Amino acid sequence: MVAWLVWNMTFLPVPPGDHAPFLAFLSPWMTRQRWFANKGANPALEQIGTVTLDSVEPDVEAVTHLVLDHTVGKPALYQVPLTYRREPLANFDALIGEFDGRWVYDAPYDSAYTGALLDAITHGTESRGDHVWAVGKRTASHVAAGLQSRVLTGEQSNTSIIFEHEGETPVICKVFRALHDGENPDVVLQTVLAQAGSTAVPPPVGHIVAEWDDRGEADGRATGHLAFAQEFLPGVQDAWRVALAAAAAGTDFSDEARTLGIATAGVHATLAANMPTSDITPDDIDSVIGSMHRRLADAIAAVPELTRFEPAIRDVFERASQAQWPAQQRIHGDYHLGQVLAVPDRGWVLVDFEGEPLRPMKERSRLDSPMRDIAGMLRSFDYVAGSLAVGGAVPSPEWVGSARAAFEAGYGAASGRDIRHSRTLVDAFELDKALYETVYEARNRPGWLSIPVDAIERLCARVAG
Repeated sequence: MVAWLVWNMTFLPVPPGDHAPFLAFLSPWMTRQRWFANKGANPALEQIGTVTLDSVEPDVEAVTHLVLDHTVGKPALYQVPLTYRREPLANFDALIGEFDGRWVYDAPYDSAYTGALLDAITHGTESRGDHVWAVGKRTASHVAAGLQSRVLTGEQSNTSIIFEHEGETPVICKVFRALHDGENPDVVLQTVLAQAGSTAVPPPVGHIVAEWDDRGEADGRATGHLAFAQEFLPGVQDAWRVALAAAAAGTDFSDEARTLGIATAGVHATLAANMPTSDITPDDIDSVIGSMHRRLADAIAAVPELTRFEPAIRDVFERASQAQWPAQQRIHGDYHLGQVLAVPDRGWVLVDFEGEPLRPMKERSRLDSPMRDIAGMLRSFDYVAGSLAVGGAVPSPEWVGSARAAFEAGYGAASGRDIRHSRTLVDAFELDKALYETVYEARNRPGWLSIPVDAIERLCARVAG
């Protein structure tokens, strides 16, 4: 049953048409947040609209602001949930400041907001605000009451809130900070996998979907997800940390990599059985290869030393265009060891199906080749050894090769598709991923730039040989 949200329309933290003072107040704080992309720039902010959740505390307003940043390039839309209190909270670090007689807080740290957020999801609450409409959708059969919230540290592009209480199944709710028109694959794919009976993803609890004004859309409105809640798996490590520890100790990772390949094949098979697929056409291949060439051009612009590899890379892409391609389907899209959890007595569990964060949401929801996920994981094994080398360690030269081979063997055994017969295609996707990594490292971690550049050199040399 849908619960309708009613709130006092006489209170608006930011009166319609008078957003400039509020945005000037908010701007310095936004530039310091990890999820804000244009760090170091002076934001040019525009408020698109707001929606208010039914706060679990009296006299506290829990307001979600949709704020558009026009600083550079294509405008970026952010979800900025805030709480407004008449009295300041003692010993509370999430204070943004005082505005218009109210104390303003970063809402994910405030129980008044987190309680309202989880209630909106579990009760199917519908909210109509200033140019924004939102509704909760519950997918779990049961969610415990009385869960306490805390923010998970270390997030960058999103904010994750943990809900837990002794004796109850904990929940993690991801608040999407950067919003896009289109369904978020993280919500869609994990929900489909869980409903199909897959144990390779944490069971979803529910989500919030919203509509807002968007001048870039034909009908002037956009639709997307604001938040996604699912079971939280406490005290587990991701596969990156497990693999890193193994490589640092010189411990063979073949068994773990093989079972990871099996799990990956299982997820691909479930997605293919429960979501649309299509045989790839020449136009589809041309589109993918064209995007690879554009990525190469962007990478050379960012790292000119890649010019010496350009003929070899373009040759790999050309060979891939003539290869035999598998059917297109929904995939993970940004697959690496950090997106997999090692869960005792359960095995590998995949998370974070959002796809590459630099790609538009609609592109992330298109059918794609499962070889892209294979290549992403192969690159991740290489990053394990590369990160150790950057830190001054000397990883075993056999470690990466054995892990890669075992992952491919596990995937092939479970899927019936021998990756060795798709080597030309995998090489192209792996080079494409390394070019993506080169641009990322050049912009964010120059000290790690050698990892993808060295990989590009090795791949080109191997293909030429």
